[in-house]
Amino acid sequence: MMHPIARTPDEWTQALAPRGERAFVAKQVFGWIQKKGVFEPAKMTNLSARVREGLVAEGLGALFTTEKVHRSADGTKKVVLRLLDGATIETVLLPAVSGRGSAASVEAEANLDADAAAAEDEDEDELEEVPQGVIRVTQCISTQVGCAMGCVFCASGVAGLKRHLGAEEIVGQVLVAKALLEPGEQLRNVVYMGMGEPLHNYDATARSLRLLTHPEGIGLSTRRVTVSTSGLVPEIERLGKDFGGQIALAVSLHAADDETRSAMMPINRKYPLAALLRALRDYPLPKRRRITIEYTLVAGKNDSPEQATRLAGVLRGLRVKVNLIPMNPIEASTLGPSLDGRVFGFQRILTEAGYSCFVRRRRGDDVAAACGQLALLGAKPKVKGFRKAEEA
Repeated sequence: MMHPIARTPDEWTQALAPRGERAFVAKQVFGWIQKKGVFEPAKMTNLSARVREGLVAEGLGALFTTEKVHRSADGTKKVVLRLLDGATIETVLLPAVSGRGSAASVEAEANLDADAAAAEDEDEDELEEVPQGVIRVTQCISTQVGCAMGCVFCASGVAGLKRHLGAEEIVGQVLVAKALLEPGEQLRNVVYMGMGEPLHNYDATARSLRLLTHPEGIGLSTRRVTVSTSGLVPEIERLGKDFGGQIALAVSLHAADDETRSAMMPINRKYPLAALLRALRDYPLPKRRRITIEYTLVAGKNDSPEQATRLAGVLRGLRVKVNLIPMNPIEASTLGPSLDGRVFGFQRILTEAGYSCFVRRRRGDDVAAACGQLALLGAKPKVKGFRKAEEA
């Protein structure tokens, strides 16, 4: 049964019609939830007592409690949310640097600032100006409790997959986090890069995308929403068809050959590079838009000049830009980040090959909020030999 928070306005109309309620009441309920972030019917003051009582009977209410807000020295906030079943998830708020700045500087400052992507990939006259004094915030949200993908450099998969999140729990992270914004901050971008593989939980992810971009709710532009995937080929194709390519796509590649990628990312054994690259070529990108290739640089594993040259060849012909991510340390792994010389040498090879290539600055690592560091509280490796697998 669909949770009330996951309903669209049309679905609210259908749900309330048998009770004799008119369509405008459905829009009011949707607005209270999706625009104002109010989950408690008692606070929906312009609704009749009868409607509010009906919402209570349906189970409409808060989805989680805020367990902890970790505040980084760089302004990043990691929010730990406890779900109704006791599980925990994490979401991260990343304020951009003050001022609009160049696309390169902004993208270096945030985990994947969709404003920077827009500034590079869209016509200038289509860009929305940010009011003076407003600090843009990018939110990184989770789609699962844990993760089944088992990437060796990512803490989310340490304990394996516990369960999928419902669409209401995905969009609820955004609604709750908006209340944590500082004065002058404005939520501008949402990236599906937190705990879990978004496309492994496709139906809930797709519904949450429709809710976040609905004009009567939060109303995010589709070009300000990015879905990151480890490479689930059928679901990449489905996302492209369902949303016409309007949802920005980021792909965690991390290697340019099957042997290396399979050792780092088990999903490559099911969907090897050739199949993944075909799906990326077929993705229906709008004009002047590009796919983001995420490449975590792991010392001694995938950071050599030869691998950079190989990556440049593998990506040839694709409309992409590359984000290089020096690996962020995680407790479950003995792997570590590449040295700066390796990172910038890797970047130089890709830049000279004609690619837009950025090095992602580490944000929030002092509170374990950086890329790859989100994890279940108290999680331990699910299977023995985890570290041995890293050495493959």
